[in-house]
Amino acid sequence: MQKNYIPLRVNRDFGDIITTYFDFFKQNIKKFTNVFLSYNGIFLVALLIVSYLLVSGFMGMIAAERSTFGLNRPDSSEQDYLILIGAGGILFFFVFIAVAILNYSLSTSYMVKYDEKEGNQFDKKEVWGYARNQLGNIVLFVLLLIPIYIIFMIIAIICAIIPILGIFAQYIIQYFLIAWVGVSFFDMLQNNKGVTAALGEGWNLVTKNFWRSVGVNFVLGLLLGILILVALIVPGVIIGFYTFHVVQNDVDFVNSVVATIVYTLGTCVVLIVAVYGQCLTQFGNGLLYYTLHEKTYNIHTRKKIEQIGESL
Repeated sequence: MQKNYIPLRVNRDFGDIITTYFDFFKQNIKKFTNVFLSYNGIFLVALLIVSYLLVSGFMGMIAAERSTFGLNRPDSSEQDYLILIGAGGILFFFVFIAVAILNYSLSTSYMVKYDEKEGNQFDKKEVWGYARNQLGNIVLFVLLLIPIYIIFMIIAIICAIIPILGIFAQYIIQYFLIAWVGVSFFDMLQNNKGVTAALGEGWNLVTKNFWRSVGVNFVLGLLLGILILVALIVPGVIIGFYTFHVVQNDVDFVNSVVATIVYTLGTCVVLIVAVYGQCLTQFGNGLLYYTLHEKTYNIHTRKKIEQIGESL
């Protein structure tokens, strides 16, 4: 049986990268979603807890604000709601770091195994096993991103001061950073490199192909953003109608179990979709990595030429 395989190690131009990405997406979406759900179970529960804390806190704060106008009287003090929001925010920070480590690893490992097996005929345990073997480097990589992003925020603030051109510069730097981080992470897992070596290689590949790297991340970010918005239409409509009902009927939403469930599940769905979108973004940077690596080193092209020479 012929494998339904999309070669990744090809020097593609801008348009081909976008087209190939969606071909890869359609072919692997079902299997990767299974991998995603299998290894994110505990974090999905954690996101549900985070959503509950944040929703309870914010609903309480809204009720507290309304009470100042004599419209309602919350059962708990405003300080209690601030504690809920603070606890939810702190928990969200740690869950976000853990989720970033896991899902950047899963999406990258999935693509590495796809390239290695020349198709998606592999078990999901192989994806996790590959990522687990490099867990130390992965954690160190994510920790190094903290100062990198702090520097980026400082640069972004400086750019924001510059009228018009500063906005464009800020977005260019943002998509360059996404490309650099994504390509570097992919190089680290693909070649089992150290963190600094991978960041150096990623910098080399992306800076030599600056506009292609920025453009691919901009276009894919825009298209994936649209897909995410489409995925959120149904829960958005449900929450919108329920909010209209709450406002029109002056429902005591702070003490309403239904309101808590609706808003908690809605917030949780948004967070889960955002996490899943992060994985899909890394697929784009994986395809970009293979393209830039092949353009720079021509390894796959030389092997094909050698194979043709041997067959003659």
